[in-house]
Formats: sequence, structure tokens, C-alpha cells
Amino acid sequence: MKKTILFLFLIALLSYCSPSDDTTEGDDGDIQQYTIEQFMENISISGGSFSPDKSKILVTSNQTGIGNVYAVDIASGERTALTNSENSPIYAISYFPEDERFLYRQDDNGNEIYHLFIQNTDGEVQELTPNPKARAQFQGWAEDRKSFFYGYNERDPKFLDVFEFNIETMESKMIYENTDGYFFGDISPDKNYMALIKPITTNVQELYVLDVQQNKIQKISTAEASYSPTDFSKNNQYLYYTTDEGNEFSYLMRFDLESGESQEVLKKDWDIVYHFFSPSGNYQIVGTNDDGKTVVEVSNAETGEQMNFPNFENGSVTSAQFSHDESKMSFYVGSSASPQNLYHYDMEGQSHKKLSETLNPEINADDLVTAEVVRYPSFDDLAIPAIYYKPKQASADNKVPALVYVHGGPGGQSRQAYNPRIQYLVNHGYAVLAVNNRGSSGYGKTFFGMDDQKHGEEDLMDCVKGKDWLAQQDYIDPDKIGIIGGSYGGFMVMAALVHQPEAFEVGVNIYGVTNWIRTLKSIPSWWEAQRDALYTELGNPYSDDSVRLKRISPLFHTDRIVKPLIVLQGATDPRVLQIESDEIVEGARANGIPVEYVLFEDEGHGFRKKDNQIEAYGKILNFLDKYLKKKEEIKG
Repeated sequence: MKKTILFLFLIALLSYCSPSDDTTEGDDGDIQQYTIEQFMENISISGGSFSPDKSKILVTSNQTGIGNVYAVDIASGERTALTNSENSPIYAISYFPEDERFLYRQDDNGNEIYHLFIQNTDGEVQELTPNPKARAQFQGWAEDRKSFFYGYNERDPKFLDVFEFNIETMESKMIYENTDGYFFGDISPDKNYMALIKPITTNVQELYVLDVQQNKIQKISTAEASYSPTDFSKNNQYLYYTTDEGNEFSYLMRFDLESGESQEVLKKDWDIVYHFFSPSGNYQIVGTNDDGKTVVEVSNAETGEQMNFPNFENGSVTSAQFSHDESKMSFYVGSSASPQNLYHYDMEGQSHKKLSETLNPEINADDLVTAEVVRYPSFDDLAIPAIYYKPKQASADNKVPALVYVHGGPGGQSRQAYNPRIQYLVNHGYAVLAVNNRGSSGYGKTFFGMDDQKHGEEDLMDCVKGKDWLAQQDYIDPDKIGIIGGSYGGFMVMAALVHQPEAFEVGVNIYGVTNWIRTLKSIPSWWEAQRDALYTELGNPYSDDSVRLKRISPLFHTDRIVKPLIVLQGATDPRVLQIESDEIVEGARANGIPVEYVLFEDEGHGFRKKDNQIEAYGKILNFLDKYLKKKEEIKG
């Protein structure tokens, strides 16, 4: 959960990639350059639910160009398609405990109104949450695995009530009517306790536990800090949670449900972002956000002895999940230069097996770039962390153009994970500095709060100073540096073009906010519970804050845009409405500068379909080659 849960309505799944026609050698004669079609032939895969007989793993994959559900056979590695959507992506949730029925979720072309479905073994589909205007969210299986829980906002579009679905009777019942704006956190194995979260500000999140039988709520949080539940102990004695109370980073605590006392369990040098127990409680899994990289540890819950994963030369373990009897485990291995792959681990034999090969075999892994973490001083000497990709063909004799890449949020984080779109731009000779400006997650709560009601100002200068850092590298052409970003990052692109109009040579705005007053007034209904926290972070559009919000909103300053611009937008986006992009394009074009606009009728906040990604990011590379590289010929 942590801080960034409050800002998912703005955070984009950034996708930056572009096509070219032919596989060619790079400028130094050694690096092969690949088409976007080749990069998009990489396969994404996620999920790890074991079938009841543990012979298969349920995953989501986009191998046909759009997300669908697949069963991966552990013996052969073969993937069998279980759904065949050609429009909206389908995301696997879980197999049923005793048969191969499974749960999945799906929205309508990116509108984020997710519905839950059960697919039977004969392929027949039952929709559990059919109201077209209501949003559902899977919340986990009961300990006895005879039911599961989900949130549903059919009663009140502002809040998710909690329901329990009995898989024997195939009926649902409401077990918690959410009238106070809480978020569901977890439920104890005996179903007597429910953890609830109350967002106050972006840095303050309260934690409560509900006694379901007595309908009494007890507050666990004791200070103005961030609290987030992780898991209940299997004996129903403790609620485990993370908090940054008295500390810059979140650490693991446990609350004794009988005595009401809390005890510190585990503290790291970085945020502990998740923790949970294996099905029988014999193991615990801890994930740490270590300088933009997820570090996963699996340990014996009683002794604390850590499980030794195999060494992987080109990556590290990014997530892990046990089978119900804990005899097997699925996990993923990936890196900034390698898309994640699925593995199976046999606990008894202590052997592992790779079940996927997600990198397109036409791409030589040696041509991809491993990102490095760099830090540079901002205008006030604050150290700004960034994830940096240097093209292999770059040298003092072969200077390359560069891009400052701004993540979504506010409150997001650029991370050391594989991004085929970034790799594509780097492969085609663009250095990419993925800036974690002040206000980003993962670097302590002080750093996280530094941009509160200063958006488009000090955080923008962090990006400008990132450009200055790039310009100081002897293999970067200082006159060819642009800025690119999606969602909040798209806002930063436009803020740069209107408030620092000479800083960057081009701007690439992917569904970026341009009118904060309108955006904050039109947030989706299901974000009601954290509306006040959003207003504390960004400003209240119904108050005097509107003066500042108008000042920082690029839409009201389009006459200052003097550099070439490309804008990309999804028509069904519920977070950043299409009108945001329509109007910024209209205003920029009035200045007589080159402005390109790419609109997809069947995409929302983040482009999910490979065909659309190929078209969208192809146009980005063409745009960059024309207006940043200033080549006479445009790839394409």
C-alpha cells in the first residue's frame, strides 16, 4: 500500500518506444539496432497461482498482442491460452483451490472500471460484478479456501464495500459496509479481524483493526506517519504492518490483537514495501525497495534463516509465491536489461527450472543496456537520484542526443526494471536519464514530501538540473536534449515547455495533466476516500489554492511554447481526460510550432495493446529523429 497508493489515479504505466523499418548496425558498427516490432515481440508475463495438482501455473501474458490468461505447464514450459480477448486486456487472478476454475478481472478498453469473472473448466464465464458502472477489486482468499473476498462500489460509487463469495453456494454477502472511506487491508484467518486503512495526507496513513463480531474499530497507528497492513499471523494473534513512524523509511512491526501492544520485527536501510507469510506460515517473504530495485528475501518464519536462491548472472529475484502445500514456489527473475522470466522451484529437491523466455530471440541481449543509479546536485544542492541508460554507441567522438524521462505520480518512482520502450530509444542512440525528482517514492519520507504544493516548480528544476548533468557528459550533444514523460510526467513536460521554454529542445507528452483545476475536480468517484489527501498534496481546486493551480497549469500559458511537441492520449482515460490533450494541442498549434497529436479511441491511462504501442512509439521516435537528432531522413 504505502504512500503511492494515494496517487494511482495519476501514475501512468509509461511506455516509450518507437519503430523503424530495418535491423541495422549502430553508428559504431558494433551495436545492432532493432525495430519496434522486434522489441514488442518480447513477451510480458506475470502472476504465479498454482493449479490444485501443482502441475500448472496461472499467468497473464501479452504474447498475442493483448493481455490474456494462460496456463504454464511446469513439466514442458508450454503456455496454453485460456482466454482469447481481442479488445480489452484480461488479467489472471487465481485458480480455485480444488479444481481448475479460475478468477480474472477485465475493464472496458482502459476505463478502469474493473469487473470480476469466474471461468469454468468448460470455458463458460460467469461475471460476478455485472453492474457496468460499478468497480470491483479482488481482496484475497479466506484461510479455509472456501470463499474469497472482494471490494465493490455498487452501493456507493465513492467507497468499496467488502463482500465474501462462497465458492460452494456461489453466492456473495456483504461483510463490511464502508461508509467512512476506509480501504480494506487484510482479514485474519479466523475472519474475526479486518485491517482498515484511512488516508489522511500523502505522508500520513492511519491503520485500524475492526473486530468483525463486535463491530468495533480500534486504532493501531499512534503518530502522524504512514502505516500499512501486510499480513495476519496464522494463529490469529498478530497483525503485521509497516510504518515509518520515527524513521525515514518504512519498517516491519506487529500488533498483538489481545494485548494491544506493538513490537518492532524488522528494519532495513530502505523501505520495506511488502511482507506476507506462506500459506501455512512456515516462511515469510519480504520485499525491499533498495535504491529503485526490489530485493526479495524468503526466510524461515521461525528461525529467520534465509532461503538461498540460485545466482542469476543477468538478473535477480523480483517476486515469489508458494503453492498451497508449500512444496513448490514460483518466482520471477529480471533486471533493467532483461525482461522478467518465470521460474519454478521445488522445495524438497531444492532445484529450479526456467519456464519462459521473454526476450525476442532476434534481439541479442548484449546489445541492451544495463541501467545504473546516478545522483546529481539540484539547484539547492539536494542530491537527486536517477536511473541512467547510456547508449553503447555513445563516445566523445560520437556524441548522442539525450532525454530527461519523468515518471508518473506525483509520488511515483523510476526503477531498475526492464522497460522495452526505454531500451528501444537507447538502442537507437538516445541517452535516457530517468529522474526521481523530489517528491518521488523510495528515498525517505522527507524527500517524498518535498514537492507538496510545489509541483511544477522545485521538482521541475530537478529535471532541468538533470538536463544540465546530461550536458556535462562528454558523449552527450548538449544542444540535443529533450524531455519525455507520462501522466504526471507529461505535466512536467508541459511545465518545462511553458515555464522553462528554452531548457529542452523538444517535449514528448504522454497523457499529461495540463489543467490541474479540472483534473482535481474530475477525479474518478472511487478515489473519494483519498480526495482530501490529494488536495493536501496538490491543492484544493475549490479554495484559494486554485490561484496557484492555475499558475502551474500549462494550459493557461500555451503562448510560451516555442519548441516542437508531440502529445499522445487515450480517449477512455478516466484519470487524465482527453480534453486535457485536445486543448494543449490546440493552444500550442496557435504558436505556429510543430505539434503532433496521436489519439487512440480504445486506450485509457497507459497503452496496453501492442499494435497501439507500435504506432504510438513509432511516431515518437520519428518525431525525435526529426526534431532532436535533426536527421534529414526519418526512420519509419
